[in-house]
Amino acid sequence: MFRRLQDSPHILENIYQAAYRVLLPLRPWLKPDGWVERAFVQLERLGKGALFDCRMCGQCVLHYTGMTCPMTCPKNLRNGPCGGVRLDGNCEIYPEMPCVWVQAWQRSQHMPVYGGEILHIQAPLNYSLKDTSAWINDFHLQQKMTPAGWDESGQVPV
Repeated sequence: MFRRLQDSPHILENIYQAAYRVLLPLRPWLKPDGWVERAFVQLERLGKGALFDCRMCGQCVLHYTGMTCPMTCPKNLRNGPCGGVRLDGNCEIYPEMPCVWVQAWQRSQHMPVYGGEILHIQAPLNYSLKDTSAWINDFHLQQKMTPAGWDESGQVPV
């Protein structure tokens, strides 16, 4: 059942937008490091874990990657593919596994709102956000924090 839903990124995109609209007014109560965040972490771990094999990086970009978690890439690439995609579209490290980035690209083509976001370069992970709530981090702009050397748009300076 989850596989069929994951292969329908346009439906997941609608669910994401609806959840964002419902949660946004609750932003003042959704604070990092509180009991609410601990509850959110458990909900995210269960829901996103079952549906996306979520690795709880705290900086979710599912809506930018065709509702495919880039952290399931064996190389943990936030921007891909690595260049090692096999001719059949599978991973160079695990030949039986479809390349996460091939799936992300294919699925992003079916997302009317966020489909073009896959073209944006993502900043490297902030590992201090691991095992925190991506929703709460997003609401408090923590997941927008970029490493030194990156400008505020998340682009590498030239």
